[in-house]
Amino acid sequence: MNDGNSPEGAGPEHCCGDLGTRQSPMPFDGQNLATDNVSVIEGETATISCRVKNNDDSVIQLLNPNRQTIYFREVRPLKDSRFQLVNFSDNELRVSLSNVSLSDEGRYVCQLYTDPPQEAYADIAVLVPPGNPIIESREDVVSEGNETELTCTAMGSKPAASIRWMKGEEELTGETTVEETYDRMFTVTSRVRFSVTKEDDGVPVDCIIDHPAVKDLLAQRHLEVLYKPEVKIVVTYPDGLTREGDNLDLTCIAEGKPHPHQINWLRVDDDVPPHAVVIGSDLYIENLNKSYNGTYRCVASNAVGEAYDDYILYVYACREEPEERHGTGNYVVDMIKKTLCFCRSAVQHSRASDGAPQKIDHAVIGGVVAVVMFAILCALIVLGRYFARHKGTYFTHEAKGADDAADADTAIINAEGGHNNSDERR
Repeated sequence: MNDGNSPEGAGPEHCCGDLGTRQSPMPFDGQNLATDNVSVIEGETATISCRVKNNDDSVIQLLNPNRQTIYFREVRPLKDSRFQLVNFSDNELRVSLSNVSLSDEGRYVCQLYTDPPQEAYADIAVLVPPGNPIIESREDVVSEGNETELTCTAMGSKPAASIRWMKGEEELTGETTVEETYDRMFTVTSRVRFSVTKEDDGVPVDCIIDHPAVKDLLAQRHLEVLYKPEVKIVVTYPDGLTREGDNLDLTCIAEGKPHPHQINWLRVDDDVPPHAVVIGSDLYIENLNKSYNGTYRCVASNAVGEAYDDYILYVYACREEPEERHGTGNYVVDMIKKTLCFCRSAVQHSRASDGAPQKIDHAVIGGVVAVVMFAILCALIVLGRYFARHKGTYFTHEAKGADDAADADTAIINAEGGHNNSDERR
């Protein structure tokens, strides 16, 4: 306290405030007088309690760090109105100090007028929270595989703050420096370095401040990472095996940061078929044949680098079925399959001159269905005639004995004999 907070007068309270004698601090344990240390945040209120056990009507008073009397019993000689009496009794003198500042920090003395006098000490520690932390990055954007550095600063705190780093759910270790300023305040700076990957793009990095005067204080920065493209080839058409006469539609999906500025198609160890069409990221090849077999590659590039994906093309012969390469053993089914294969090849040839292939052609589908139905109808007719012929032969077989008769009478006799023989066998 400064001299402006001197006692208001020279009354008995003031003259006896310090008793003229200073005793050495006595241990708290086992003594009649007790108090507690106080930690308070700047601007808030501190409370000092001088407590007496088994008081014999001795006088209690509270002194400031300059040993000026703040309260003598329930009387406040000091002019500082921030001190207010909270409670006074034979066993306690409790005083509050509002709007605490750094200048109020120090050791306060509780005195009990006994013989010899007793003293107990309450240290007031003023906590000053840091200002909002400031987080900075060495570069705003970093490419994958490179190292970045972030700096976080917490200024104007007491005591010095501690700084922690979190990258997503991962805790990072930083290098911390502490600087004490002229006004007993502290500035803390922490630096962290780490290498980034494409998975770090958009990940938050938190600078977390730990200080007894404040909670949940942090600064956050999201990483921006550039990375080369990720490439994937998707077969848009056909859905199953690629056969002679089919069309092929491949789509190249490329994602990167920045977005790929160039996508190229090539055929490994050979040239792309001359009538292949590239539209954007799609590759169209019509009327496939076995000479087109090979590896087709999509290459995407951006400012960071390039990447590719491969598709291996194998064209099956029109009548070649991996699961039924030697036929089904059913003449009708095999004929239908061959008819469909022929129709598909004819349709694909007819579409080869129409530019890029279309995925759905209702006229072609209708024609194919008509051919299939016609083939099924023909098969049914053939089967009907076959079964009818065999059925007729069965019913006339019993008259076979009359085929060798010389005349009509002999034929009748042979026929009747045939019936009799049948009856005997029964």
